[in-house]
Amino acid sequence: MSTTSGSPPVSGRLGTAHILFLIVAAAAPLSAMVGTVPLAFAFGDGAGVPAAFLFAGVTLLCFSAGYAVSARRTGGSGGFYASVADGLGRPPAVAAGYMALLAYNCATIGLAGALGYFTQLVLAAHGLTVSWEWCAAVGLVLTAVLGYREIALSARVLALLMLGEIGVLAALDVAILVRHGVHALPAASFSPHTAAGPGVGVSLMFAFVSFIGFESAALYGKEARNPERSVPRATYAAAALIAGFYALTSWLAVGAIGPDQVREVAGKQMGDLFFGLGDDFLGTAGSTILQVLLCTSLFAATLALHSAANRYAQVLAQDGLLPRTLAAEHQRHGSPHRASVWQSVLTALVLAGFAVAGLDPYADLTTSMLGLGTLGIVTLQALAALSVLGLRLRAGHGHWWKETLAPLLGFAGLATSVWLVVGNFDMLTGSPSKVIAALPWLLPLVALGGLLYAVRLRSAHPLRYRELGTRHTAAPATPDLSPTPSGDRHARSQ
Repeated sequence: MSTTSGSPPVSGRLGTAHILFLIVAAAAPLSAMVGTVPLAFAFGDGAGVPAAFLFAGVTLLCFSAGYAVSARRTGGSGGFYASVADGLGRPPAVAAGYMALLAYNCATIGLAGALGYFTQLVLAAHGLTVSWEWCAAVGLVLTAVLGYREIALSARVLALLMLGEIGVLAALDVAILVRHGVHALPAASFSPHTAAGPGVGVSLMFAFVSFIGFESAALYGKEARNPERSVPRATYAAAALIAGFYALTSWLAVGAIGPDQVREVAGKQMGDLFFGLGDDFLGTAGSTILQVLLCTSLFAATLALHSAANRYAQVLAQDGLLPRTLAAEHQRHGSPHRASVWQSVLTALVLAGFAVAGLDPYADLTTSMLGLGTLGIVTLQALAALSVLGLRLRAGHGHWWKETLAPLLGFAGLATSVWLVVGNFDMLTGSPSKVIAALPWLLPLVALGGLLYAVRLRSAHPLRYRELGTRHTAAPATPDLSPTPSGDRHARSQ
C-alpha cells in the first residue's frame, strides 16, 4: 500500500526556512525582475517603481498580520479555503476553494509554458536547437517527480535554485553600487512627484503581481514541525524579503540607467533590460548566467505553484468537493501524490493542446494562463483579508492591529490591486486577443458555481455541508444562519 486517506499524514518535516524557500520560489524573484520590472518602468511611473514595490510590501505585511491569525486558527493548513470558511462561512469558502484551484493550476500551466519558451531561446543563443515542447516536457517531468515525493525534497531543491538566482541579482546590485557609488541610489525614486506620478497605478499593479505565491505558506501546515509559529513567520519573512529585494534591485537599476532615461530605455529593451545590465556590469559570462538562472527560476516557480495546486486539490477532495481519491497521501512521502499526478496530467494536456493548435507558447499560452492565475490569486488575497475582518465582527472583539486595522489596510490595498489588474488586464497579458481579454470572467463564474453548489449541499446533504471547512479550523466555521431542512437538527444547530 502506498496511499492512505484516513491515517494522519507524514508531518513535521518542514521548518520555517523550508517553507520560506517554497513560497519565495513561487514569487520567482529573477523572473519578476526580468519579466515584470521592465514593463513597470516602461508603462508605469518609471523611476518611481521602487516606491511601488515598498508600498505593495507594506500592504502585504498588513495582510500577513491578519492572515497569520487565520493560519493559527486553521492549524496552518487549507490556505484560502480554510481562511474564508473560518471568517465568512461555508458558501464563500467553497467559492474560494474552486477559485484557488483554477488560479493555481492556470499559473502553473502558464509558468510551464514560459519555462519551455525561454529555455528554447537560451539554448538557441548557444547554438542548440530544441523545440519549446521538449523543453517544457523535460521541466514537467522533473516537476512531476519532485511533486510526487516528499515536500522536504522539493524544498531542498528550491533552496539551491533560490540561492542561485538571488545570488546573481545580488552580484549585479553590488557591481552597480561599486561603479556608481551613492549615485546608484537616486533620491528621485522616492520623491512624491515621481513615486505618485503618471502611471503609478500600472506600477502598483506590476508590484502586487510580483508577490504572487508568497501567501502559500498556509498550505503546508500539516507538513510543518510547528505550524502555529513556522507558517506565520515564513509569511512575514517572505513578504519583507521580497519587498526589500525587489525595491533595492529596481532602485539600483534606475540608478544604473538614470532616472530620466529609465522609462525610454525599458520601453526599447523590455525583456532584455536586465540581460543588458548583466552584460554591462558582470560581463558576458554574467549575462549568460542570468539567462540560465532565468530558466531555473521559472522551473522553481513551476514546482512551487504545482505543490500549492496539489494541496488545494487535496483539501477540497477531503471535504468531498473533488473526487475523494485526490485526498490520498503517500504513506512514505506524505505527499498528495494522486493530486500531483492529476495536476501533472492536466498541465501536459493543456500544453499539448496549445502545441497541436500551433499557438505561441508565450504570446498565447503563458500570457493567458499566468494572467488569469495572477488575477485569481490577488482576488483571493483580498478575500482572505476580508475573512479576517468577518471573523473579528463575528467575535465582537479582537486585537486592534492584527484582527482589525492590519487586515483592513491589507484589504484596501489588495482590492485596489484587483481593480488595477482588471482594468489593465490587456497590459498584464500583453495580448490584444479578445478571448484572453474575456478570461477574467471565468473567476466570477467559478465563484458563482461554488456558491450554488454549497447552497445545494446545504439543502440536499446537510451533514456533508456542515463538515465543509471544519477539518481545517481550530474552531467551528462561521455559523450559517440561513434556514436548514428540518429533518437535520444537527445541521440546524450549527
